[in-house]
Amino acid sequence: METTVIGGWGFVAALVLLVMRVPISFVLVGVASICSLLAYAWRPGTEFMFERGLRPALALIESNAYDFVHNYSLSMIPLFIAAGHIAYHARITTDIYEAVRVWLVRVPGGLAIASLFGCGGFSAITGSSLACASSMGRICVPEMLRFGYNKQLASATVAMGGTLGSLIPPSVLFILYSMFTEQSVNSLFLAGILPGILTILGFILVVVVWALLDREAAPAPKELTYSNRDRLRAAIKGWPALALMVIIIGGIYGGIFTATEAAAVSLVFALVFGALSRRLKWDAFVHSMKETTYQTAGLFFIAVGAKIFVSFVSLTGVTGAFVAFVDGLGMESWQVLVCIVMLYIILGMFLDSIGTMLLTLPFVIPLVEGMGLDLIWFGVVVVKLLEIGLVTPPLGMNVFVINSVVSKEVKLHSIFGGVAKFMVADLVVLALIVAFPMIALLLPNSMN
Repeated sequence: METTVIGGWGFVAALVLLVMRVPISFVLVGVASICSLLAYAWRPGTEFMFERGLRPALALIESNAYDFVHNYSLSMIPLFIAAGHIAYHARITTDIYEAVRVWLVRVPGGLAIASLFGCGGFSAITGSSLACASSMGRICVPEMLRFGYNKQLASATVAMGGTLGSLIPPSVLFILYSMFTEQSVNSLFLAGILPGILTILGFILVVVVWALLDREAAPAPKELTYSNRDRLRAAIKGWPALALMVIIIGGIYGGIFTATEAAAVSLVFALVFGALSRRLKWDAFVHSMKETTYQTAGLFFIAVGAKIFVSFVSLTGVTGAFVAFVDGLGMESWQVLVCIVMLYIILGMFLDSIGTMLLTLPFVIPLVEGMGLDLIWFGVVVVKLLEIGLVTPPLGMNVFVINSVVSKEVKLHSIFGGVAKFMVADLVVLALIVAFPMIALLLPNSMN
């Protein structure tokens, strides 16, 4: 059997299994292993011979798994995850929300804007959108509802704020993208900063307009009054979170740290602050380490599966056939790019972010390289599309996370309705990044 046929059917099988909600790690490892065995055992013009394919297929699986895990850059993943959990239990991340809330309490939609900043700061430290939505949802949504905020506005704000974890460094998606495209993770982190800021500003604009058009959706808390001393105290209280952001972003941009070193320094800082402030209890530390272990193991299993899947795709030559097919269509570069954008938006409706990215990169990266487009810029576009997928129905992982947190207060369809308003800002930011690549490339280029 032709290897390209095996590769094509393997991709279709992986897609179907993912839609059926089979865990992505099992899908990638299982499909790649079986199809690699078929490719070796059922060569063109010959009969199927199981014995002929078994040994090289096992060697492919073993070598790819071993080589990928023994990668120094991968150590930043558990370090950043641990730093995020420690920062949360030491209340570093929630201090951002408390500080901004004091300053913006009289601004239209001030509590919602504070929630956006809190989510942005949380995600900048933890690098996890789902963790951000889950943790900040328990804090911000009840607080806004307590002061009479519209349920749709309150829940949608945190659902959208949680997506910032995909774009603002450190981002697990950027780390995985760098591994599979051999791009600098430092450059990717820096490339996500300006688009991340634009996204936050777009969300703030939506909140302000919403609050001005519907005064009852975001009433100003009349019983809350803060003095200048209170504002100063709140600003000072947020310094640990600011310090962590400076370590990660400033350290990388200034050439002081690599991304891995920044992760290690961030973890040490969070641990020392938590211990000295007596906010980090022993039980919370143990829980943080357990959660770090679980999340890291899951991500590594997925990443190893993706590495094996990429090797299987290369073995079957299906990528070359796909690129040749697209070239044969005679499409302009912008038309191909539009198709790629639509592909990610559609897949994002049904698959999780990591699954969508790892499944598609072996096919779209050769196309992008063939068009002469910058892979750092394209990485930002991909992560932005995956960010949109986190809140796009029918799956919308962030929306379901928020719904699980506040299901008694807000219904799922109501959250999706609120998210739709924020999606306008998201799509505008995406269009700006696509139309003006310098938005993403300015900081990486200035570092060089």
